[in-house]
Amino acid sequence: MQINTTRFGTVELLPEDILLFPAGLFGFEEALHWVLLGDAENESLAWLQSVSQPELALPVVSPRRFVPDYQVRVAKSQLLPLQFGAFDQAYVLGIVGKDDEGLTLNLKAPLVINLDRRIGRQVITSDEQPLQYALYETHRELRKSA
Repeated sequence: MQINTTRFGTVELLPEDILLFPAGLFGFEEALHWVLLGDAENESLAWLQSVSQPELALPVVSPRRFVPDYQVRVAKSQLLPLQFGAFDQAYVLGIVGKDDEGLTLNLKAPLVINLDRRIGRQVITSDEQPLQYALYETHRELRKSA
């Protein structure tokens, strides 16, 4: 199957590449089907591309790459729809954003994915995680080395 995207052009997909987010994502509740695409220029970065909305692609990273001790603390009821055999099988991604200072990482509302079942959910952590974790220093270091 092929999907057309505004950022990546035409992308060839297999049905098993598609992730289902039954409740959508916050602000994008109507977009239920997504595919995770690696970034060709930055191995730390991936893109969560909507299958149904060509213009909708969200940059995502593993939060632990930037916050090594990061843990997702949520009520088990938030994870039940993901049908995990064991919760340690969860694949966690954070959405990268941008503010006036530079790049940020949303630690408060991560994406939790069961890759075996191809189903995901955006959750709200129950601890005091910051909504936006500044990636400014990382961004500046990357710019200096270019």
